[in-house]
Amino acid sequence: MEPQQKSIKGLSSAGFHRLAYREWGAADAERTAVCVHGLTRSGRDFDALAAHLASAGWRVVCPDVAGRGESDWLRNPADYGYPQYLQDMNALLARLQVDEVDWVGTSMGGLIGMMLAAQPGGQPIRRLVVNDVGPLIPKAALERIAEYVGREWVFADLAEADKHLRKAYATFGDLSEAQWRKLIGDSLRERPGGGYIPNYDPRIGDAFVAGPLEDVDIWPVWDSISCPVLLLRGLFSDLLSANTAAQMTLRGPQATLVEVPEAGHAPALLSRAEVETIRLWLEGAYDAALDAGLEPARQAGSA
Repeated sequence: MEPQQKSIKGLSSAGFHRLAYREWGAADAERTAVCVHGLTRSGRDFDALAAHLASAGWRVVCPDVAGRGESDWLRNPADYGYPQYLQDMNALLARLQVDEVDWVGTSMGGLIGMMLAAQPGGQPIRRLVVNDVGPLIPKAALERIAEYVGREWVFADLAEADKHLRKAYATFGDLSEAQWRKLIGDSLRERPGGGYIPNYDPRIGDAFVAGPLEDVDIWPVWDSISCPVLLLRGLFSDLLSANTAAQMTLRGPQATLVEVPEAGHAPALLSRAEVETIRLWLEGAYDAALDAGLEPARQAGSA
């Protein structure tokens, strides 16, 4: 099954920009899922999950957030932030012409989903999957992110890029060689004049280097969410601590927590176990699967 490449126009302080997205499945499917990537990633990260859900009857939409992938870079780098991302995602939801969607968000995409789900007035998220992020992000994790996102990386050739990216994304989990090749290919674009650069606008990191970093605390957002939430956590994540994840099961929407072994920040959602866990939970069938002895991924508290 091949997706369709589509786009909408977003509006920032400096004018319009093109927001690209890939759409899988039938436009008139009963269920629509929106999958949104992490800070320096793109919608291609969800190809495996999107194909899996589309084969089960979903319509799946995977946008490239502004400044990433096939979407335009913003003219004013100060616009790279959650107010713009929320506005763009609202425009995308309006284009989809559905009353509600299931949302799967990794890291930044999870925060966007949380912020949308917390809005009053009949928000459109039916069920929310948050991949390795929470309402408390420690300063140390932000400083680690700032070390690479605030730099303009240039790689002389694919071998150099490959070496760098395998190290940078080592915490994504236990990936096959084919999965690594795809992930690395999706992470790069050719540089005019030769070589390769990451497939995002380096100015998305300006906010990380503009001043001192502190813990990010948005617990009021979490406490305002009322839809069901599945929380995925890489077992060795430094961005979503075990303590914060545990609190997320007790506060606000009281998330179902599933820990992904052999992963840190953030699980790549490429394994069969990961995609089946998400599908079963979105279908409301995850608990029944556990009762039947099927354990697609490791549930918190289990051996």
